[in-house]
Amino acid sequence: MSSPSTAQIKLLILDIDGTISGKSNQVSSRVKHAIKAAQAQGVRVGIATGRMYKSALRFHHEIDADLPLIAYQGAWIQDPATGVTHRHLPVPIEIAQELIDYFEQPHLLDKLSIHVYRDDCLYVRKINPDTEAYVGRSGVEVIAAPDLRAVLTERPTKILAMSEDIALIQHLITDLNRRYSPAELHITTSVPIFLETTQSGVNKGSAIDYLVKDLLGITSENVLAIGDNYNDVEMLAYAGIGVAMGNAPEDVQSLGDWVAPHVDADGVAVAIEKFILNA
Repeated sequence: MSSPSTAQIKLLILDIDGTISGKSNQVSSRVKHAIKAAQAQGVRVGIATGRMYKSALRFHHEIDADLPLIAYQGAWIQDPATGVTHRHLPVPIEIAQELIDYFEQPHLLDKLSIHVYRDDCLYVRKINPDTEAYVGRSGVEVIAAPDLRAVLTERPTKILAMSEDIALIQHLITDLNRRYSPAELHITTSVPIFLETTQSGVNKGSAIDYLVKDLLGITSENVLAIGDNYNDVEMLAYAGIGVAMGNAPEDVQSLGDWVAPHVDADGVAVAIEKFILNA
């Protein structure tokens, strides 16, 4: 693959965790400088993340992104500049109830932290150390709801199950993929300890397609997307150039057009320099 000219790349889409931000939960000065240099050449910049909208907003402002923010794997697209929600695709209540029943089976009850996201608020059955660590990194408040079914007065945007037992998360992903078809539910993971479910058809690739066709009037070939995990697969496939981070799982790296250095080595900056700045 040959490097495109600056004119060909018109949209830069960035994941947050493991991409522009590592364990420090911060964006490095080199990455911010590279993003600003890309914008100076007329490239539009947006974020696509599995995070809540509220949690992603800090990063949107920090990198001066100038497009609606894609949150919840693409289930929620909102413009921070205007407050306009362009898209919200929540999980059907019936399926949400089934998922809570599934995650609260007796043999799983003490092994999982269940997160229900509704109206950009986070609800959990009880607040435990895992939840405290999660909300500390996310920078959001959490609401204790001993009966999560009572939260389902409206359709939730996402339901997440968290466990430090990575093998258990993988087993549950496999099992749920047997129970639900892609036409019923989208199941993915952004980090190994998360199992994330959203409405069918929701993914970062389809969300970027909305920005490309409905807002910008460009094509997928004009997109450079950078991500690091399984929830980034669809956007890496959609983009004219899909860049996987060096810290991504090997099978995700194999799907990228190019593999950037590790997040701790400012891989996003290196990719921008290579494909946009021609440095």
